[in-house]
Amino acid sequence: MASAAVVRHATREDVPAILALIRELADYEKELDSVEATEEKLLSTIAFAKSPSTSPDVSAVESTSSDKPARCLVLVTPEGVTAGIALYFYNYSTWRARPGIYLEDLYVQQAQRGKGYGKRLLVELAKEVIAMKGCRLEWVVLKWNEPSIKFYESIGATMMSDWVGMRVDREGLTKLAGLLG
Repeated sequence: MASAAVVRHATREDVPAILALIRELADYEKELDSVEATEEKLLSTIAFAKSPSTSPDVSAVESTSSDKPARCLVLVTPEGVTAGIALYFYNYSTWRARPGIYLEDLYVQQAQRGKGYGKRLLVELAKEVIAMKGCRLEWVVLKWNEPSIKFYESIGATMMSDWVGMRVDREGLTKLAGLLG
């Protein structure tokens, strides 16, 4: 049962499990060869909990910064298995002049699905948005991922059909950075 699972901010000791879950997610999305994350990179870019915690208390977590912009919640089953992650960072609404959370990745191991674990991770993120007087929790989902879309809609998420995701990365980012230089 999901209520017996523990959701908490990740500690440095969770990094091997976090990387394994990232790789499982990439494999599910048929992009395993695209994973560049390593334990070292995760250790240097995530703001971790300073000590083990049984609640997602942000005050017990390192401050985010330009070097460590991300946070990660882990879900640990009653059996002690790290079965899910919610990797996120803070964003900002200019129109509302309020902060929010952008969920980069939510993943629950396939064998652990259907137990309410994904919903539990999203509930904790929603609580954090409310606690910081934020205005939104947002993320993107692949168009082909119907099971996830249905799950997100079941918890009250709405698809933003008027918006299109845009991205500059890899060579395009280098090119853009050098356009006026």
